[in-house]
Amino acid sequence: MVNKQNYLTVDEIATLWNISERSVRNYCAEGRVQGAVCLGGIWQIPAEAKKPERANQKDEPTLTLLDILRRENKLQIKGGIYHQVQIDLTYNSNHIEGSRLTEDQTRYIFETHTVSALAKYEGIRTDDIVETSNHFRCIDYIIDNANRKVNEHMIKRLHFILKNGTSDSLLDWFNVGQYKKMPNTVGGLETTPPEKVADEMQALIKRYQARKVLDLQDLLEFHYQFERIHPFQDGNGRVGRLILFKECLRLNIIPFIIDEELKLFYYRGLKEWKTEPGYLLDTCRAGQDKFRKLLEYYRISPGRE
Repeated sequence: MVNKQNYLTVDEIATLWNISERSVRNYCAEGRVQGAVCLGGIWQIPAEAKKPERANQKDEPTLTLLDILRRENKLQIKGGIYHQVQIDLTYNSNHIEGSRLTEDQTRYIFETHTVSALAKYEGIRTDDIVETSNHFRCIDYIIDNANRKVNEHMIKRLHFILKNGTSDSLLDWFNVGQYKKMPNTVGGLETTPPEKVADEMQALIKRYQARKVLDLQDLLEFHYQFERIHPFQDGNGRVGRLILFKECLRLNIIPFIIDEELKLFYYRGLKEWKTEPGYLLDTCRAGQDKFRKLLEYYRISPGRE
């Protein structure tokens, strides 16, 4: 139990040290304030704690986005980059697939693990709420497993987490967490037939893992091939974008989130990838520009493009 008489709040320390509250939170999250503890998402800092010296980049390695996401998740820090990624990625990825939950409703579910009695849920499917909660867990999964190479188990696990407990999961033919049993289409285009999915997925993963150096274009090539196979009955887009985000974390590439503004460009880019890859590349780079501003706000090293 913390004796609050010997501890100060973030705003009190910020005033004492003559720095911003955000800088104090960052110091605490980075483990640079001796004795600071996080209780219920609120930092309590010893009154005698000393202001950390500015990091010497030659002596201290720069924390990556993945480092900070893991730390903030572990400490359950509110209002940080982990908090924002959970809401932005979940809301936008579900929204472009037809979820009717608003961004505020998504935020409320993440922050309280409940639905608000004051919010309007008319016309919203129960599955939208379940999949939103599940998507938060998917993000935790990719953060925990970011440094592992993409493999079949990981891809199937993401699908299982996303769709578990939905009305789809009650259907035998839907095959939650396993490859599709029935043919499907994407954007009006035929996809890989069910009997060939396993072989094509294994070949795709093998080709991807064999590459020694990967850049954004390699990630998007994998994403395109994954979506063309469309290995699951539903949820392929969200699983595919989760894998993209995970690989950006692993390779320290600036991530991106496909929002409503980029949605149509993203779909067009996938459709034209083989003839004009630059279109999808430019769309995702526009997403990186947006995400870079978020990193700048939280004073996080942006990584590479």
